[in-house]
Amino acid sequence: MQNARTPLESQGRANSRRPLRRVPNTSLKDQVGGVYYMRRDQVGFLQRMIETHGDIVRIRLLGIKMIMINNPDYFERVLVRNHENYDKTTFLFRAVEPILRGGLIGNVGGEPWRRQRRIMQPSFHQPKVAGFAENMTDETGQMLRRWDDRYQPGDVVNISTELGQLAMRIVFRSLFGAHVGSRGDSIEEMFLEANHIVGNFFRFPFPPLSWPIPPYRRLNAIIRTMDGYVSDVIDKRIGSDEVHHDLLTALMNAVDEETGTGMTPLQLHREVLNIIIGGYETTSNSVAWLVYLIGQHPEVQARLHAEVDDVLGGRVPAFDDLPKLKYTRMIIDETLRLYTPAWQTMRRSIEEDEMGGYHIPAKADLYLNMYTLHRHPDYWPDATRFDPERFSPEQIAQRPRHAYIPFASGPRNCIGKHFALTELTLILAMIAQAYRVEIPEESQDVEIEPLITMHPKGGIHARMERR
Repeated sequence: MQNARTPLESQGRANSRRPLRRVPNTSLKDQVGGVYYMRRDQVGFLQRMIETHGDIVRIRLLGIKMIMINNPDYFERVLVRNHENYDKTTFLFRAVEPILRGGLIGNVGGEPWRRQRRIMQPSFHQPKVAGFAENMTDETGQMLRRWDDRYQPGDVVNISTELGQLAMRIVFRSLFGAHVGSRGDSIEEMFLEANHIVGNFFRFPFPPLSWPIPPYRRLNAIIRTMDGYVSDVIDKRIGSDEVHHDLLTALMNAVDEETGTGMTPLQLHREVLNIIIGGYETTSNSVAWLVYLIGQHPEVQARLHAEVDDVLGGRVPAFDDLPKLKYTRMIIDETLRLYTPAWQTMRRSIEEDEMGGYHIPAKADLYLNMYTLHRHPDYWPDATRFDPERFSPEQIAQRPRHAYIPFASGPRNCIGKHFALTELTLILAMIAQAYRVEIPEESQDVEIEPLITMHPKGGIHARMERR
């Protein structure tokens, strides 16, 4: 019986004729100063490493070694073609484990992850998402009516605060069929605080999260509070005879088609909390960046207004309108390119591999950064410029599939992708129906705050003028 080939050997005998190259290292200066630069300007440091060393480079910070990749083919290798060789036993997921705790987002991999994905996936298919569209439009409509009552012409408001509250209301209503009220506002504040604590830890991973220092004690207190809220809701649902048509009911009734078993109460609890975190964080930041970018580009906003007026004729958008809002979707795609919410991830190689002629050792941590990938000059000319035309069918066809992956790719792509795109499209269309966005001169230059997700530092301040 022949021995099974390793992933490295299975790439083909053609590669065996030439020796594989070692992944280049950063300079000693960058290794020594990297921690400082990561803490001060994480994105700038990573971009400089790519510009200096190319699409693959070995980074070492505080003794933690990572191979950073920045090429669509490399991303495809890790996430799709050889995904079985890469799991999530990495520093990044250890950092967020206190919050995610074995939920689908942070699950290491293997059969436990596959089983959980099989159970949950049907609840996020497009037909199911269509049933949540009315929640999205109803909550957005209520927000717009509050704006009409609250703001006067010329007022400049921190739109991030409003949109964060909207995202929270939508995810809670879709999950629980309920409005969040003041308790949801307090949970939103806790999410933001936890995000800062974990984001700061990733940039400077010392001391360990297990140490009882004040920020980490606060993180544990936040987690206990959120746990209590989710447990209360689930316990009341289990003891109720009422019929609900929401995501929580779907998850409670979901089963693995291969085994016929569902989630344990503990796993259900974890997944609900993961959905709240993921649904709130990604949407609130993405819509804030959308408003910022259309406010900075009047010609794009004028074309957006023309499309929503033509397609919707003043009525509330519905799920069936999404394919007709083509330019609206192009704006969303270009915004997600520039400000991908889930902007970084990591994988660990189980066995050795080959990537672009470079040797990837077994048990190597690979760092995948969508922020730098989505600005790769070979695929995105004038990469920092906002241009929705990049997502015309003609331009999409000219790029590699994995040059743009805001929801990751392969079997572990974002389970909430269809939910998120539906939500973003409906919210943007309704805002554009009602308002013209202006960004004041003093608020034009917004810095990014790279936490676990990509935040606009200080929020987006805009003037919302009634059309």
